[in-house]
Amino acid sequence: MVIEQPTDEAGRRAPAVGRQVRRWRTDRGLTLARLAQATGLNIGYLSQIENDKASPSLTCLSSLATALDVPIAWFLVDETAKPEVVRAADRRWREVPDGRASRVDARGSSDISIVEAQSQPGVSSGMHTHSGDEHHLVLSGRFRMTQGDHVVELGPGDYLRWDGLIPHDAETIGNEPGSLLIIRLTRHGEPHD
Repeated sequence: MVIEQPTDEAGRRAPAVGRQVRRWRTDRGLTLARLAQATGLNIGYLSQIENDKASPSLTCLSSLATALDVPIAWFLVDETAKPEVVRAADRRWREVPDGRASRVDARGSSDISIVEAQSQPGVSSGMHTHSGDEHHLVLSGRFRMTQGDHVVELGPGDYLRWDGLIPHDAETIGNEPGSLLIIRLTRHGEPHD
């Protein structure tokens, strides 16, 4: 027998709050009676919540979270949500001067951008600025990273973070092409450049 999960107005699966409450209660070895005592809610109502027959208020969820010593958000997590996978063969690359770039995160976000950039030896991004922080992980090759008066050379596995508002440049050095994983985080509400 398949039990249909309730959905919201947009057709998304509603979180199974009851299943979460039951899981956290049993993980802590509590009976419904003990949880009722700790929250001030009656056993019948708790049973209805656990069986998804009742939809608890925010105040009720707060009481349950306190009694079970978990963040309230843990009750609202949809554990059936699938991770987003982007296969290497499915990624789209765009050509840039002397290299190419691919947005790793397919859907993207207003607060984060994840890009793999590949470049030939001697290629430089040129001094530039943008909003937000930028994180770099060298996947292959060697890079000279310059920010203001600070210059550092990085190789495979090395990591660097800088504030995008300070002029900076990444240059591929040596005789081999280089590849960087670049994660740009913008401050809330600021667009990606």
